[in-house]
Amino acid sequence: MSFDPAAATKAYIDGLGPEALEKAASYTVGSEWLSLWGVVVAGLVTLIFVRLRILDRLEAKLAKRGWAVRTFLLCAIFLLLSAIVTLPWDLYTGWWREAAYGRTSQPLGDWLGQSAMSTVIAAIFGGLFFLGIYALIRRAGKRWWIWSGGLAAFAISAVLLLSPILVEPLFNEYKPVPAGPVRDALVVQAKEAGIEPDRIFMYDGSRQSNNFTANVSGIGHSARIAISDVALKGASLDEVKAVTGHEIGHYVLGHVWIIVVTFSLLAILLFFLADRLFGPIARAFGSDAGVGDPRGFPVMMFLLSLFTFLAQPVLNTLSRTDESAADAYSLKTVNLPDALSTALVKTAEYRSPRPNAVEEFVFYSHPSVERRVRAAMEWKAAHPPAETPAPE
Repeated sequence: MSFDPAAATKAYIDGLGPEALEKAASYTVGSEWLSLWGVVVAGLVTLIFVRLRILDRLEAKLAKRGWAVRTFLLCAIFLLLSAIVTLPWDLYTGWWREAAYGRTSQPLGDWLGQSAMSTVIAAIFGGLFFLGIYALIRRAGKRWWIWSGGLAAFAISAVLLLSPILVEPLFNEYKPVPAGPVRDALVVQAKEAGIEPDRIFMYDGSRQSNNFTANVSGIGHSARIAISDVALKGASLDEVKAVTGHEIGHYVLGHVWIIVVTFSLLAILLFFLADRLFGPIARAFGSDAGVGDPRGFPVMMFLLSLFTFLAQPVLNTLSRTDESAADAYSLKTVNLPDALSTALVKTAEYRSPRPNAVEEFVFYSHPSVERRVRAAMEWKAAHPPAETPAPE
């Protein structure tokens, strides 16, 4: 009897059971609505800051400071204060809801501590980045948005380079995969891909999330492949090899540079639109600030939140393309379609495996689990294991 990829895919997905599938669908749809409500929350925050003239008052107090210091402080303080204002919302979306769905076991105190640290880091880096944006507006005139792409490329590259060294270790402990069959297998995979074995790590991802996950981060000498302890504890050796093959695919295929180029081009478009729309949007909120005035930073952040939400289909389409390519790399180099499929099914617990076409196009940064498993099963059908010769 010939192998049927469609039937095998259905069996894998149905194996989760109706209750788990329903829960995953509920969680996913809720997350999609939250992304929309997040724009509404951003609008409310902007309205509060503009109507209370908070940055106007801050600027008056900082009037004796130099322009650069004043601009940085206005941006950084807004990012800090807005995080405090939205804390109830972030608490619901980032911790309470995740705990309710069984996606995290992180204690509330630890979540609050890490959130505070994230906020401070975001305020510092965000303040520096937007200091650069406002400097461009002052110096480059009406075409400042063109140069924003170069600034975005520099900023993204800097974050990618420094994050594994300076930022990520603040939130998790990274260490080499322990000696044993898993490490031996991963060392072989890394060497075959031209990656130094000491660039493969495990980290205590269970501290924040119960999700089955792994990732590639960094560039150049800081690049590394990191596998969550959730994945290592809950996966077979073949599943770890298949998932690592996927992550190595991202590394070998240079997807990090695609991210840099994509976001740099997107920055040009977003800042172009911000330049054209800032005036009427600012007036709608009640602000008299121009696009180059740091007092209007809350309006600038709202516009970026809105544009980022509207750009989701484009960003997610590019991301899904990269994820499919990484899956194909794993299948080609590791050739463990069943192990890749069982590993993917574990991610269906927090990403509904059977979205409709519109939902997947707009909201999914990865192809649906059903689509990915089907691709693995079609690979399996096209590449059956070699038959072992009968002994003579």
